Amino acid sequence: MEQVNESRTKLRTIVVFSMLFAVLGAVVVFAYFSTFSRPVTTVILVRHAEKKIEPSNPDPDLAPEGVERAHEIARVFAGAGINAICATQYKRTQQTVKPLSDRTGVPETLLDSNQTDQLVQRIQTTYRGQTVFIAGHNNTVPKIVSELSGETYPVIPESEYDNLYIVTIYRFGKAKVVKLKYGRPSIQGEGTGTMVPMNK
Repeated sequence: MEQVNESRTKLRTIVVFSMLFAVLGAVVVFAYFSTFSRPVTTVILVRHAEKKIEPSNPDPDLAPEGVERAHEIARVFAGAGINAICATQYKRTQQTVKPLSDRTGVPETLLDSNQTDQLVQRIQTTYRGQTVFIAGHNNTVPKIVSELSGETYPVIPESEYDNLYIVTIYRFGKAKVVKLKYGRPSIQGEGTGTMVPMNK
């Protein structure tokens, strides 16, 4: 009888220690992966809002409908937890994000429109784990989306100002892109030229 009780005690001890080791192992694995886990990076990109048509002026202001669209951006994204706002050296991109900047208190970071590679690098390093809003141009926006996602996005037609891209960048796997329409609908698909030349 003593031998049976002793065997049961040994078995119970083995089971308890096995469970403790399993729990400890799970904690160690969780801690290991927690040190490497970082929040996803969310990048919201739009082309600048409607600009005034001034053929002799390479840097026009926004048209009244563009100002309206800029305020719509501020209304929609004021509560989105924006950490950084980027625009180019042109007034139309700066005026597009100004209401959002004013409303959130996040200052605009200005980059040359040809510095898309530097901006992508900044998104992957400095802005990692943050929510970034970018106003660019009909050729720079798809270029940035393409570089972040590994997919090819075409130049936005000249007549379209209502495209919005949300790129979600995870630590592992490919970035996911959601393309939406926002604000007042634009005339779709007219023109393919651009006012902003891209460096090769």
